[in-house]
Amino acid sequence: MLVTSGCAVGVPKNIGDSCAIFQQKRDWYESALESYEKWGVPIHIQMAIIHQESRFLHDAKAPRGRLLWVIPWFRKSSAYGYAQVTDSTWDWYLQETDSWWADRDEFEDVVDFIGWYIDRSHRKLGIPKTDAYHQYLAFHEGYGGYQRKTYRHKKWLLRVARKVQHQANIYQAQLLRCQDSLKKRWSLWPF
Repeated sequence: MLVTSGCAVGVPKNIGDSCAIFQQKRDWYESALESYEKWGVPIHIQMAIIHQESRFLHDAKAPRGRLLWVIPWFRKSSAYGYAQVTDSTWDWYLQETDSWWADRDEFEDVVDFIGWYIDRSHRKLGIPKTDAYHQYLAFHEGYGGYQRKTYRHKKWLLRVARKVQHQANIYQAQLLRCQDSLKKRWSLWPF
């Protein structure tokens, strides 16, 4: 039971505390660390994006539109999973990384996707991997939208990007307190 508790699907009890998340979801730290080592995207930024996009709900979906303001209608987007990735962007990731087995509702796959996407943003747009604010704008608007600065006319999106930066700062400070114990635990972990 102890071994599977870290793998169980479900939202962590305290999504505002990265240390508590990783203590509850033991395998998540290893996945986020692997993504960091592969792509160079800090763990706190990976986590802040997931916090914003899904609040760590593995099967989060875009909201449905309404017909005549009452009747639930089609979803506004194909966005799905921890990072609310659209079908076309996910397919692009699968093709570029040969990760055909990956799923948007698997934490390990999503942190790898975020690392890949931000690494591309860094190389294509020159956004530092440590800049959660601008990386989130590129994540939300896509590379073309970011280059055209479509976010400038979306005050709500600028507020959200500031929230992502704030959450990343909080997660970073928390991880500084517990990262050594998390790393020690993983070096002792037999699997």
